[in-house]
Amino acid sequence: MKSITNHDIVDLGISPEQCVEWVHDAFLLKSECQLPAKMSVHPSGNDFFTTMPCLLPESYGRFGVKVVSRIVGRAPSLKSDMMLFDSRSGALEALVECDWITAMRTGAVAALAIKTLRSSTARNYAFIGLGSTARATLRCLIATCRDEELNVRLYRYKDQAERFAEEFNAAGNVRFSIVDTTEELVRDADVVVSCITDANGYIVDDESLFKPGVLVVPVHTRGFQNCDTTFDKVFADDTDHVKGFKYFSQFREYHQLEEVLKGATAGRTSDTERILAYNIGLGLHDVLYASRIYDMLG
Repeated sequence: MKSITNHDIVDLGISPEQCVEWVHDAFLLKSECQLPAKMSVHPSGNDFFTTMPCLLPESYGRFGVKVVSRIVGRAPSLKSDMMLFDSRSGALEALVECDWITAMRTGAVAALAIKTLRSSTARNYAFIGLGSTARATLRCLIATCRDEELNVRLYRYKDQAERFAEEFNAAGNVRFSIVDTTEELVRDADVVVSCITDANGYIVDDESLFKPGVLVVPVHTRGFQNCDTTFDKVFADDTDHVKGFKYFSQFREYHQLEEVLKGATAGRTSDTERILAYNIGLGLHDVLYASRIYDMLG
């Protein structure tokens, strides 16, 4: 049995483009996998332990289960680990630290959703919650939009926005601005990306501030429920993840992202549709990443 650390994974030099390609591959495999809904337990408050199993198709011969946890006061508050098995023999092949995997597959899924569902004229991107997930999302977006000029608006919190912008200074196709209110953040934004892990109430109380054609990507789902019943379309990575939402039955139109990627349904059909993309995260992505990383490490 191998122990695979985050350092082992980082040393492989896996590119953001590769990360996006892997999540795209995973979505196309989804119907061939056994993918039970994730299950969460809550020790106190908004802390949680979430278990995410997935059996890959027979040709892969792999089963994995990731446990992701959020504990207030721990540094970092979010952490994740996986057990990766040979599904043919039942042997435990590896224990995998999944912090890099979780961040990069989440960012890659968000970037893939943006590329798939944004309007054709999208230029202005708004980010709130500027931790590792937001960094991964922007890395993947920059890598897959190298011929585009990206205007990125950041929500100020302490000195996070300044440090975030400084980290991406070397990217020649990104221009940053910083705002102090969420109303300024979303006004006239073509794409709104939220990577906050907790929220009390709505991020923006007046949902009419979201312009026609906007794509909102609430990576951790918090704070946008006032858009659920008013936006034209809602997409998710898995129905089981959203069917328990308070307003699920009131979504105007709902589809899974894989249906769009497979050409089974249309995604955006006009540049005036307002769209929500609830891509909460699939154990499938984690296990596929871990399986390919295990093979790369020999």
